[in-house]
Amino acid sequence: MKKKKVAVIGAGMVGACVGRYLQRDGHDVVMIDPLEAGEGASFGNAGCFNPSSLVPIAGPDTFKQVPKYLMDPLGPLSIRWSYLPQLAPWLIRYGLAGTPEKIKQQAQALRTLISPCFDALMPLVDDAGAQKFVKRDGILIVYRSRESVAADARGWALRRENGIVWEEFDEAQLRAFDSNLTPDAKFGKYVPHNGHTVNPSELVKAIVDHIVKSGGRLVKAEAKGFAFDGDRLVAVETTAGRIEADTVVLAAGAHSKSLAASVGDKVPLETERGYHVMIRTPAIMPRVPTTDSENKFVVTPMQLGVRLAGTVELAGLHAAPNWKRAEILLKRLGALFPALGKDYSDNEITYWMGHRPSLPDSLPVLGRSTRSADVVYAFGHQHIGMTAAPYTGVVISDLISGRPSPIDLAPFRADRFY
Repeated sequence: MKKKKVAVIGAGMVGACVGRYLQRDGHDVVMIDPLEAGEGASFGNAGCFNPSSLVPIAGPDTFKQVPKYLMDPLGPLSIRWSYLPQLAPWLIRYGLAGTPEKIKQQAQALRTLISPCFDALMPLVDDAGAQKFVKRDGILIVYRSRESVAADARGWALRRENGIVWEEFDEAQLRAFDSNLTPDAKFGKYVPHNGHTVNPSELVKAIVDHIVKSGGRLVKAEAKGFAFDGDRLVAVETTAGRIEADTVVLAAGAHSKSLAASVGDKVPLETERGYHVMIRTPAIMPRVPTTDSENKFVVTPMQLGVRLAGTVELAGLHAAPNWKRAEILLKRLGALFPALGKDYSDNEITYWMGHRPSLPDSLPVLGRSTRSADVVYAFGHQHIGMTAAPYTGVVISDLISGRPSPIDLAPFRADRFY
C-alpha cells in the first residue's frame, strides 16, 4: 500500500472517523474545516448510536402524516414556502424513493453501514481515551396508544427482517424502567444494543485531537475547490491557501453539494434543518435516550443536562433560524416527562439549529467522484451521522488504501439519481 497525503474536508463525526482510520492505515492526514472540530452538525444532534435506524425516512407511513404535520403549528415538520421552488426537485425525488421495494433495498444498504457501528467506533474511542463520552445502555421509544404502535408497524417489521432485536414493554414495564415517564405512556420498545454519547462535540474533538497528536493537522479554513494535473489531484484550494494532497475526502455534510458539483457530480443534497434545546439544570434525567413516537423528538441525558432534539425544517442553508421550532420541543416535553414540563428562564436553557445533510433516499454518498478517483465522497448521512460515521471511516480508508470495499458501494454512488 502506498502512503498518501489525504485531505479530509469536514471535521465533524464523519470526517473525524474517516481521518483517524486513514491515519491508522499509515496515511498523512490533514483535516480542513472553517469551524473547530465537532462544532457543525455534530455539535447539536441527539447523540444516539442507533444500529436500529435503518428505516428510510421516505415511505408510505411518512407520506400519510405529512399533511397533518404541516397543518399543526407544533408539528415535527415545517417548510418555508418561499423555499419551495428550490426544494421541489428534491421533494419529487423523495417521493419516488418511497416505494416499498426501494425502501427494502435502502434498508438493506443502510444495515451494512450501521450494523458494525460499535465495532468500528470503539477502537477510535479507545485510541483517543474518550470512553467517558460513550454509553451503551440502549434507547427507548414510547407510545401512548395501540394506534400509534400500529402506525410504526411497517418500520419495525423492516427492522426485524434486518436482524434488529428489541424488547416490548407494557405500561408496568415502562414504569419500572423509568418512573419519570408520563402516565400516558402505555407501550414501549427498548432497543438494548443501541447507545449514545453524553457529549457529541467533545467526542469528535477527542478523536480529532488524537489525529493531531498522532502527526495529523487541523486547518481552520473553508475549502473552495480542487487543483488537478489532468485527472490527478494536486491540491485543495482553501481560504487559508493551497493544501497539497494526493487524495481528498469530501465529508462536509450539508455543505458538500457545491464542491461535488465542481467535479461533475450534481448530487440532490438538501438540508433538513434540526433544532435542539439544552436544559442545563433538569429536575430529572431520563434513564436512556427516549423518543416520543407521536411527536418525533428525542430526549437524551448528557453531561451538560438534558437535550431535546428533533423536528425537521426545510428552508435551505442560508435562512435565519426560526426559534419557534425549538420552542415546540419545550412545549411537547412535559407530555413525555412531566417533571421537565415547566417554563424555563433564559439562563436555564440554550437553543441550537444545525443542518442535517439529506439525500432523497436516506442513503449517504460514498465512493469516488466521476471527475477523478482522487476525490472521494463521504457525505449525506442525514439523521444517522453519529451511527454511520464509524464504519464510513472503515469503508473510505479501505477504498483509499486499495483494499476491496467491505460493503457494496453501488447503492451509495453519487450518480444514482440520474
